[in-house]
Amino acid sequence: MPYQEALALKELGFDEPCFGRYCIVTEWEEPTGEILIQMFDSNLLEKNLIKAPIYQQVFRWFREEYRLTGLIEVGTQEFSYLIINDKWNRLCGTEPLKFNGTYKEAELECIKKLIEIVKLK
Repeated sequence: MPYQEALALKELGFDEPCFGRYCIVTEWEEPTGEILIQMFDSNLLEKNLIKAPIYQQVFRWFREEYRLTGLIEVGTQEFSYLIINDKWNRLCGTEPLKFNGTYKEAELECIKKLIEIVKLK
C-alpha cells in the first residue's frame, strides 16, 4: 500500500495488524545515521508508525466497517472498477469506471475512490 493511502486509512480509523508499516523518522543521530526513536517506548513508536496493509485487507476492511465493496472488472483491453454498498447500489454512477492500466493500478484507484467516499460521509 502506498504511503499516502496508508496515511488516509489511518485517519479513517484503520488499525488492524499488518506485515508492513511506514516509520516516520523525526531525528537522526550524526554521524552514524541511526534513528533516535526508542524502539522500546511503545507510545513513541506507535505515534510514528503507519500501518501498510495489503490490498486484500483494505477491501475487506471497507466491506466490514463501511459496508462498501470494491469490485475490479476485467475487460478486453482495460480494467474497470465498481463500488457498491450493502444494498447493491452502485456508488460510482451507472457504469463501471474505466481505467486503462494494470489490475493492480485499478485496485489502487478503487481504494482511492473508497477513501474519498468515506471522507465525504
